[in-house]
Amino acid sequence: MSAVEDVTESRLLLAEYDRIKEEQKTRIGFRDNLLYFTLAASTAVLAITVESRQAQLLLAVPAICLVLGWTYLVNDEKISAVGCYIRDQLGPRLAELSGAHGAVFGWEIYHRNDPSRVTRKRLQAAVDLFTYLALPMICVTAFWFSPAARPILVIVSLAQTLALAVLGWQFLRYAER
Repeated sequence: MSAVEDVTESRLLLAEYDRIKEEQKTRIGFRDNLLYFTLAASTAVLAITVESRQAQLLLAVPAICLVLGWTYLVNDEKISAVGCYIRDQLGPRLAELSGAHGAVFGWEIYHRNDPSRVTRKRLQAAVDLFTYLALPMICVTAFWFSPAARPILVIVSLAQTLALAVLGWQFLRYAER
């Protein structure tokens, strides 16, 4: 049997499935670590701020949360997109080719029917919003009420607030998935 005869559409689709599931797994690990890293970095900045009594350092927390929050959100969206692609494109195509009755990749549909899923998704959205929006806004507000609030830094903090609002809106948009 030649290499060309060994390549079938089913094998190609199964190979694609293996690769995108590996990508999804990698993205999940990276995304979850971003949450821990964000909390650790924010805590470090808060500790340095308290120790040095330099309130302007509080403005580093929104910058950290904006960069890592956006990265978290992009990875989360790609994780969901992989699942959607498997459910809507890859699974049905393989089912058609194999003549299978029902879903080929049942887990991709089954786990979404868990009655607690909606509650978990809402709680995760609350954790995400606290970490990437509320925590940095607490820091910005504390900065505004500090003696370090100089006009240029207030302008920076207002820009950060606007960017955080956009990030929060994006988190809420993607939380519906």
